[in-house]
Amino acid sequence: MTKKVKSLAEQALFASAIFILFLLLFESKIVVPTWVQPLGRMHPLFLHFPIVILLLAMAMELFRFNASYAANEFYRGFLSNLLLVGVLSAGITVIMGLFLSKEDGYSGEVLQWHKWSGVGLFYLSCLIYWSRNRDWYQATVARSGAILAVVFLIGAGHYGAVLTHGDNFITGPISNPTVEPVALDQALVFDHVIQPIFQQKCISCHNPEKLKGELNMADVDALLKGGKSGKLFKAGFPDQSLLLQRIHLPLEEKKHMPPTGKTQLTADEMTLLALWVKSKPDFKKKVIDLPPTDSLRRIAATLLKPAEQQEAVYEFDAADEETVQKLNNDYRTIAPLARESPALAVNLYNRNTYSVDKLKELSDIKQQVVSLSLNKLPVKDADLKTIAQFENLQKLDLNFTDITGKDLNELAALKHLNTLTLSGTKVTYADLQKQIGDFKSLKTVSLWETKLSVSEIQQLQKANRNIAFIAGFKDDGKDPITLNPPQIKNSSTIFDKPTALQLKHPIKGVQIRFTTDGTEPDSIHSPVFNNQTVLTDMTTIKARAFKDGWFGSSTATFDFYKSAYKPDSVNLLLPLNRVHQAEGAKSLFDYKLGTFNANSPAWANNWTGVRNNDMVLVAEYKKPVTVSSVALRIMVEEATGIFPPGTVEIWGGDSREQMKLLTTVRPKMPVKGEPHELKTVSCPFKPQTVAYLKVVAKPCTLPEWHGGKGKPGLVLVDEMFVN
Repeated sequence: MTKKVKSLAEQALFASAIFILFLLLFESKIVVPTWVQPLGRMHPLFLHFPIVILLLAMAMELFRFNASYAANEFYRGFLSNLLLVGVLSAGITVIMGLFLSKEDGYSGEVLQWHKWSGVGLFYLSCLIYWSRNRDWYQATVARSGAILAVVFLIGAGHYGAVLTHGDNFITGPISNPTVEPVALDQALVFDHVIQPIFQQKCISCHNPEKLKGELNMADVDALLKGGKSGKLFKAGFPDQSLLLQRIHLPLEEKKHMPPTGKTQLTADEMTLLALWVKSKPDFKKKVIDLPPTDSLRRIAATLLKPAEQQEAVYEFDAADEETVQKLNNDYRTIAPLARESPALAVNLYNRNTYSVDKLKELSDIKQQVVSLSLNKLPVKDADLKTIAQFENLQKLDLNFTDITGKDLNELAALKHLNTLTLSGTKVTYADLQKQIGDFKSLKTVSLWETKLSVSEIQQLQKANRNIAFIAGFKDDGKDPITLNPPQIKNSSTIFDKPTALQLKHPIKGVQIRFTTDGTEPDSIHSPVFNNQTVLTDMTTIKARAFKDGWFGSSTATFDFYKSAYKPDSVNLLLPLNRVHQAEGAKSLFDYKLGTFNANSPAWANNWTGVRNNDMVLVAEYKKPVTVSSVALRIMVEEATGIFPPGTVEIWGGDSREQMKLLTTVRPKMPVKGEPHELKTVSCPFKPQTVAYLKVVAKPCTLPEWHGGKGKPGLVLVDEMFVN
């Protein structure tokens, strides 16, 4: 390094030291202008340079006073230049870092440690550089300074890595043993199913130390608070929740989460988050509190350990097989509770042949019977004394029998009885209140369709907290149930010739009313569906279900599309967007429609898209057809940059080379804040007989008010309709 260059570098170093001191002193008052922000964002890129240079320089400084190096002119000159370059580049890195720290999302204790260890490293390195030719700067001082500088360097690097990748990023795989899945019966929906997703994919950028977007996802309170862009989710409405919108954005979108380069969410994880938001999150709910058929519970069950079940151990021997075989007949079945188990399950049938003697005949296997079903048989209160002979009985089904409950205490001696079903019987609150406390092992009692009121069952539950009383639904007319919406039976909503509208409802006696003019159907004026409606053109059907004693359903909307001519072959002349390939050109005429629901296969498999070039499709008809319109079904979601095409051109002719422009359509553009929708862009023209059609959809330029202003919009098309 020449003297002139070295002098300029030293002056720059001095200026850097003064400027950094200024930034530190007036940090709270400084606002970094937008045009300077790119310089700050170069901090993670540039910092690797001074790390390497300073490490090498400090290593050489350790040995500088060794006799063999002290007299080496090249060693001393090279070390001086290397140290100068390292300190100056460290100063530039610190300035970049201070600029970057002023942006949203950087705060917390870790940031302070990273900042001050970096600043400390810079000033310590400056001190070493400016003092290294002083008389007092000897071997001990040089080695101590070099070692201290390396400590600062490691500290700054460590805290920087924590800010970027999260705590324990390097040692995580070896210091954190694999966490065993929680048992299904113990797992909480949020703590053990949802929070681990946030922990693995989100919290490294959204924690108290690194608040990207002012969003902290490390605890429940912060999660509910949301961030700079608003609430993270809207309970019950996944399609309106920022969380779901961001994770389903195209990967190349700036706002897609997690960012490009980070580990992405799996399909199951995205589905779990959508189902969790839809279920109106309860942060204390257990997985097993969800209905067995609930999709969230089913997916969660694949991630959790099965509920721990202790294998039943019985103190009695198996019954004689020949005896069991003789006792089996047309009105009574006896079978092992499980393979290789000595326990037996007994079911009695046929109300006309039942008598208490049928129970007494089981005396030879009374020790082995653990489950007894007498459902819908004329069992009397007096028969309970005979039932009590089955000393190991665990489950007793007396549903819809003739017992009144006055002699239930006959069963109290059954020390293993844990399940008792009394639904549809004449049991009374007074008898249950008096006797149920004598059952020491009882865990579940079924009481639906009995004379007990809701308040009486609640009182029983309050007095016997170890027993679950199952009451069922009582239709007293005070709490009408809302009907679910009608459904369609048509195999497809796309047709090429007149087709009958087919609507259905799973509940008998329901009246379906519908409209075809876009108005909301009501229970008085709208026509009743009678299976006589025939669709001949594109139609929007709105339907509701009504029944006396029930609330009317919400409106179900079904869009029917007519496509009279399906091409014999189709091909795309320009490439589709990498993310939205669907099945290529053929997916535009496959009668399969896309959806808004990003968790549905129809999202990934049915949408074709373009952004950086036009969508150009050529369709061929081996036998010429007379056409008068082409329509495109598109998605519009202005918040994510999914816009209608700027223009749609329809070309037609007898050959590929001789097509003429039939029409040009400029679809209406959405306004800011407009809700997302699936709509049809219709392109009518004078009837033309053609063998070839060409459709050109050109992406629009995003408007000034949009976050991506000036960039091309994303065009998504799932189906095209001819005539």
